[in-house]
Amino acid sequence: MKLKEHFLSVSSERDFFNKKIGGKNPFFLIAGPCVIESKELLANVCEKIKKITDELGILYVFKSSFDKANRTSLNSKRGPGLEEGLKLLEWIKKEFDVLVLTDVHETNQVQAVSQVVDILQIPAFLCRQTDLVVECAKTNKWINVKKGQFLAPWDVKSIIEKVYAVGNKNLLLTERGVSFGYNNLVFDPRSIPIMHSFDVPVVIDGTHSTQLPGGMGNQSGGNRELAPYILKSAVAIGVEGIFMEVHPEPEKAWSDSATQYWLDKTPDLLKQLYELDRLVKS
Repeated sequence: MKLKEHFLSVSSERDFFNKKIGGKNPFFLIAGPCVIESKELLANVCEKIKKITDELGILYVFKSSFDKANRTSLNSKRGPGLEEGLKLLEWIKKEFDVLVLTDVHETNQVQAVSQVVDILQIPAFLCRQTDLVVECAKTNKWINVKKGQFLAPWDVKSIIEKVYAVGNKNLLLTERGVSFGYNNLVFDPRSIPIMHSFDVPVVIDGTHSTQLPGGMGNQSGGNRELAPYILKSAVAIGVEGIFMEVHPEPEKAWSDSATQYWLDKTPDLLKQLYELDRLVKS
């Protein structure tokens, strides 16, 4: 592909749930535990993250998955399933007055999930599943498509075309690292301005970018302590959103136990990222 002579540091300003994103506006946050483990866990994480986002004045989107279908091992815990998971997400949404995001893996999940959540998320491994992308787009909801670990940043053009083809312009693209040999991911900072060149809001997933896929044999490894460096790098370039999976005891988490960030350290990190964002976008 011939790259453009000029790239965009941010996307154009647009409306996003009664807030403005893009341009000089602050980033929004997508954060929560990787998978729904219990009602208590969801409430604990949501309450603490909402407190700091309210303090900073940034939009908060709560994230957790009712089913983690993309697991290394057959024996890995996957979550409570569609029906129970949606009940808990609906409760979180009403109890804490937050927006909610969750993954969809199959086309037959889309309608049920779209009745509860504000943003539908397509996992990285499924970003080229045309039927799933189009079915999500037809809801006219906001969609967050995670760029596959195998995908070049300029190849997101095909994802954008699939969503826009049904008249839905409510699209976020998330960078979450790219495969760099076996069992390893790296964050390529060049991907942010390249993806911005299509004038679509870009989100940086700071925790999944530290993943070592399948690196522990029967599960993925990772280096959660590197997440702040990836997030700061992306914010210094300019992004519309930040994605983090957080957990009070990440080592005990059902999923992504090596990459989820410590809940108690998240507020201080968000304050640093917010200050950097304001400096860069000023």
